[in-house]
Amino acid sequence: MRLFLCVLREYTAQKAKMKAGNGKEEVEIMSDQIVRALCLSGGIRVLVCNAGLLAREICSLQGASATASIALSRGLAGGALMGALLKDGQRVALKFEGNGPLRKMIIEADSDGAVRGCVGDPDADLEPVQGKWNVAGLIGKAGFLTVSKDLGAGGRPYPGVVQLVSSEVGEDLAYYLTDSEQTPSAVGLGATLTDDGLVAVCGGFLVQALPKADEGELEKIAARVAGLPALSVLLAESGAEGLVRELFGDIPYTLLESHDIFFRCGCGQDKVERALLTLGSEELRDMRSKESGAEVTCEFCRKTYSLGAAALDDLIAQASEKPGR
Repeated sequence: MRLFLCVLREYTAQKAKMKAGNGKEEVEIMSDQIVRALCLSGGIRVLVCNAGLLAREICSLQGASATASIALSRGLAGGALMGALLKDGQRVALKFEGNGPLRKMIIEADSDGAVRGCVGDPDADLEPVQGKWNVAGLIGKAGFLTVSKDLGAGGRPYPGVVQLVSSEVGEDLAYYLTDSEQTPSAVGLGATLTDDGLVAVCGGFLVQALPKADEGELEKIAARVAGLPALSVLLAESGAEGLVRELFGDIPYTLLESHDIFFRCGCGQDKVERALLTLGSEELRDMRSKESGAEVTCEFCRKTYSLGAAALDDLIAQASEKPGR
């Protein structure tokens, strides 16, 4: 079967402008959801997501700059799509690490639709290049994408690593799926901002060629992907199901399911204490003597957890009981 080429749409840096009658911005964002569809011949799978509310909340929590918000929004949409491929109880983590000022971007998605994300330096920003967001420059064109899957069977997460091919996020995910998972894929991700720097539209699609894909249908859908107008406009006007229709065109298909996607961090006091225990007793004692306590800020939700001297003493005692600590 001919390789279904990865296609990434490059979306312009023009911001969405939605004005209310009083001159202030009033942006209505569609509910966040994932839609799954399959062509009737069974050879092409399409997933589409709307993730505007999710992206707006997380970018605001991160205090992300304009370009960092676009990069993170693309990552969140991509993570939501990857999460929709999971079975119940599974989790996927994406880590983009490049030589750009953003340093890293981490996205985690659960099988139930929960998604979270963060970036290394949310203040990092770059000017657009030829009217397009300079996401590739922000992430850095030299680096790696690591995809780790927790299959929920009690084993260690399974990691796969590929080099960044464009650092535009969508094309890198498509390359990973095609190269590492041997599933020819096309990924398109898009996001726009309001004049106030809030996420206005965010979403994307994932098209995959399955083993019994028809060559003629593959050529049709590849042409439709290549000829799509701005993804943000399609999502804003037609929603996720409308984008599914746009992708399939005259190829018969059926909608399999849709479900909500949402932000859930999952941090907590217990997780913070377990993380501190990994530092070992010596480092904990040093922390106790210098600071008489500890403050840990979750990188996803930015919540700060405070541990006093007594709590540190308890952790030191636990760490001391472990061999090699």
